Amino acid sequence: MFKDKTLLITGGTGSFGKAVLNRFLKSDIREIRVFSRDELKQDNMRHFYQQAFPECSDKIKFYIGDVRDVQSVKNAMHGVDYIFHAAALKQVPSCEFFPIEAVKTNVLGTENVLTAAIEEGVKKVICLSTDKAAYPVNAMGTSKAMMEKVITAKARTVAPEKTSICCTRYGNVLCSRGSVIPLFISQIKEGKPLTVTEPSMTRFIMSLEEAVELVLFAFREAESGDIMVQKAPACTIGVLVQAVRELFRAENEVKVIGIRHGEKMYETLLTNEECAHAVDMGRFYRVPSDKRDLNYDKYYSFGNRERTKLNEFNSNNTELLDVEQVKEKLLGLTAIQDELTDWRGTDENSDHRS
Repeated sequence: MFKDKTLLITGGTGSFGKAVLNRFLKSDIREIRVFSRDELKQDNMRHFYQQAFPECSDKIKFYIGDVRDVQSVKNAMHGVDYIFHAAALKQVPSCEFFPIEAVKTNVLGTENVLTAAIEEGVKKVICLSTDKAAYPVNAMGTSKAMMEKVITAKARTVAPEKTSICCTRYGNVLCSRGSVIPLFISQIKEGKPLTVTEPSMTRFIMSLEEAVELVLFAFREAESGDIMVQKAPACTIGVLVQAVRELFRAENEVKVIGIRHGEKMYETLLTNEECAHAVDMGRFYRVPSDKRDLNYDKYYSFGNRERTKLNEFNSNNTELLDVEQVKEKLLGLTAIQDELTDWRGTDENSDHRS
């Protein structure tokens, strides 16, 4: 699908962008464009890939810009075949305090990316959303929910054979930048208590590789306007912190600090309303866009009374993993393997281990 094609990744210096690079760099893709506003991260990435993959690093092109500036987006989009739109403000507490900033990046930034993509004739755009967009209670989730509405509305305005636009929605990505596991590991190394908001809180969990798989599945299977969701498992925060403690043989105490600004006890990947017409695709759900126009008259007499049995897909009614299952999932992550190798190579008499 990607042979001799050009792929643009907005927010490409983030965890997802790096995972995509690692997945595609040695393939027969022609060019991967990394678009972001952080020149230092771009420079670090440039040097890393030049050293690690000298035979194919010239496929990577770096573009400084901001999705808030439609012209800078257009400058990076000439000749692009596909876009993975990952640029976003993602931290719940910071978006609570600066909600307009979340709107500028997550809502207006997405509008800019899609507008430019349509004008440049990009064939397909996959946008990355979050479980927090379903029944949002915080500014980050609300901005992502509006982002999804922008995606659906834009998809209606352009012929899918010209530009197909769809969305993926997923939960917490293990070991991604800003996530809780790197915090736990840092606290273990520093001999500090492991800070947990609420042990009974549940969250969907998936690896970066699974996040990339979801995007690629959407690339292959989604129709324009669709939202694609993976049937991800979940665990409680208490189980997650215990799994990390056991993997690192740590005796650090666990300190409960309480729920932060804008957090929920559990997250939802499919709302009750979306479940009414979601399509079960095995490991994934497909939520087709509402194809009705604004002429509601014809629906007054001919309604659709059918709906699926599933009421809501959330982190409380999905498969809940226990400590051993979470440990197994964590051990499959390269980042955790590297951290464990480094940790076990330090002083065996450390006070922070049993």
